[in-house]
Amino acid sequence: MTAARVLAGGRMVPLLDRIAQKYRLMAPVREDGVLLYRRVDGGGEVCLDFGLPLVPPKTHFFPQTELLFSYAAADGLELKEPSGIPASVLFGVRPCDLRGFTTLDPVFNGRFRDAYYLDKRENTTVVGLSCTEVRPECFCGAYGGSPVDGQGADLMLTRVGESYLAEILTPKGEQLVRRCGEFFLPEGAEEFVRAKAALGRELEARFSRRVDLEGVKDKAAALFESSYWRKLAYRCLGCGICTYLCPTCHCFDIVDEDRGDQTGTRWRCWDSCMFRDFTLHTSGHNPRGSKMERVRNRFLHKLSYHLDRHGLPGCVGCGRCIAACPVNIDITRVIAEIKEVE
Repeated sequence: MTAARVLAGGRMVPLLDRIAQKYRLMAPVREDGVLLYRRVDGGGEVCLDFGLPLVPPKTHFFPQTELLFSYAAADGLELKEPSGIPASVLFGVRPCDLRGFTTLDPVFNGRFRDAYYLDKRENTTVVGLSCTEVRPECFCGAYGGSPVDGQGADLMLTRVGESYLAEILTPKGEQLVRRCGEFFLPEGAEEFVRAKAALGRELEARFSRRVDLEGVKDKAAALFESSYWRKLAYRCLGCGICTYLCPTCHCFDIVDEDRGDQTGTRWRCWDSCMFRDFTLHTSGHNPRGSKMERVRNRFLHKLSYHLDRHGLPGCVGCGRCIAACPVNIDITRVIAEIKEVE
């Protein structure tokens, strides 16, 4: 399903005002100079300038801290799960983060179906927003992405001049356009589609990082015992910022809080494979007790394991980990070095 409309210049903020009246609206805003996703009450709060939010929008579907249920055991065991989210719109999602959703979907909707994640996915309409610039850290093209790719969106917007091309990609996107139909024009979309294609070619030519992934999956796995990982781990602080800012990382811990009066709660919280305690067993055994083993696992998961399990790479090329790493570990350099290791 792909149908195209035009959102005329000057109509974006009124459109967002209307969406906020009909849906729970999540969108990028600037707080103290930092771009973050927040719930907003209208279009005037939304930052429409180019930028990649510091924390990926996976937090909407997979919150950093999430209540799973509360319980009371005074008179039998009573469990109470939180109510689901209302109909929501997640607006302004960049193409790399859209691909992050399609990477997480088979994790939470595969052999084990995660009702908490899936409820949010079902009740959310995702509105993507094409990039208009290329950040120095970006390399989404290496993984088959593009600065204007709409994969993972229900409705994809691309700025063309002062107006926007609106591509309807799913029934949820069609419903959103229908509910806000007065803002969209059916005429002139063909010219905008051509302009989008030209924008995509222009942005792809600007990528400063050229990454060759041919053979990397098998080569990385074959280097399991290589001393390369030890050398790489010498630099790593084990802070975990790469995993916390990654749109595809999904490690978590489960925490029970007992209030001492036969009531309590169970929470799911983000964790990181870069932390020693993540794989620590109750017995005291730790299968990844050294930093070298954890560094190796992270990169093998991105480059090999996720491909084996789900047919998709575990990286979307957003470059957040490159920008945030305090010791300048760069996954694109790691890929190049893996290809050179004997």
